[in-house]
Amino acid sequence: MTKPASVDLPPCAESTSESSAQKAAGRPPICFVIDRDPAHRHFMSLVLQGHGIETAVFSSVAELGDAAAHAQPDLICLDVSSVGAGETVTMLAGRGCRGPVQPMSINPITGFDLLRQQGERLGIKVLPALKKPVDRSMIQRVLVELKLDVQVSSAGKVELDVALREGWIEFWYQPKINLRRKHLVGVELFARARHPRYGVVAPGAFMADADERSILTLTEMSIIDALNIGRRISELGTRLKLAVNVSVGALTKLSLPEIVREHRLPGDHDIGLILDITENEVASDFSLVREIHAELTASGIGFAIDDFGRGYVPVARLQELPQFAEFKLNRSFVADCGSDEQRAALCRAVISVAHNCGSNAIGVGVEKPADAHALFRMGCDFGQGYLFAQPMTGDRFYALLRQRRPAALNQPAA
Repeated sequence: MTKPASVDLPPCAESTSESSAQKAAGRPPICFVIDRDPAHRHFMSLVLQGHGIETAVFSSVAELGDAAAHAQPDLICLDVSSVGAGETVTMLAGRGCRGPVQPMSINPITGFDLLRQQGERLGIKVLPALKKPVDRSMIQRVLVELKLDVQVSSAGKVELDVALREGWIEFWYQPKINLRRKHLVGVELFARARHPRYGVVAPGAFMADADERSILTLTEMSIIDALNIGRRISELGTRLKLAVNVSVGALTKLSLPEIVREHRLPGDHDIGLILDITENEVASDFSLVREIHAELTASGIGFAIDDFGRGYVPVARLQELPQFAEFKLNRSFVADCGSDEQRAALCRAVISVAHNCGSNAIGVGVEKPADAHALFRMGCDFGQGYLFAQPMTGDRFYALLRQRRPAALNQPAA
């Protein structure tokens, strides 16, 4: 039996050299997150991973062991809510950590100037304290000031066929969160191109003028990538839903049952793959959607209506469609739904429609805590957006799962 992706155990940091050597070798920065609250430390880890930062999480300084001797952190996010800040910084110095240290606390830290001076004497830079729970925008600000943030470029233009031919395409993963239980339930795949000159570029740089053949190739690659990462995740004893954006036209041309048979685990019928089709495409041909749905659900594939609520599919005609696993709210409804009653009313309506159809409702593009809380109060099932995490590379996402479930790595494969 597989286990939910919410188990919280400290990882062992990977053996590596000093931070400066890591940077010289082009390796990502490393952040230690030391926090007694398991939900908050894994939220911090999720956000940091989304910014291209490797993380190791610990519930206390005592759990660091010799981790600092093997991986000198570029940043230490330290919860000092229930411990003496000065004593903890001294312990960090004794374990070889040289900062900078980002203190976090539920309550204001008294004597902060003395703490900063103590850090200076120990060779540790102590940054201005942040109030818990830490807002994602504050984490980003710290990373930018320390020049640790990895940005995705929108500059330059890349031809998709060239990117495919040169092997520049890779897939990044944005986590999807259960709003009630606050744990990871799935991810959505996004294509990126790692250009030798422009760096990592977003789809806007290579999708605008892409030809049909290239888009079809990209779609097939994304589905195969999702199935492959699904296999790796299952080896950790975890099940997640993996969403891929597709067009109805691509589904008529790809032999998905054959692709699934080739890349799924033998005997595994719950592959977790969900195909996102926009509402306007669903509305373009109801009968074709029903036909595709009937063919692919037999292969264990689920479907979601993406960008729902714009009126392409009248509510009265939803009964003509097969059951979709998810309804993804139009992001323009989600933005400011915590403060704009009109948008909140639209969100409530879509959530109600989804539940009446036996489907989960997903709020997409969540960027503000108030909007996340509002969606939760409305009964929205899942949330996805920069509030929780940016898209991250496959290796980084897999490392995040390993971090959450290290015990599974020692179990023999089934």
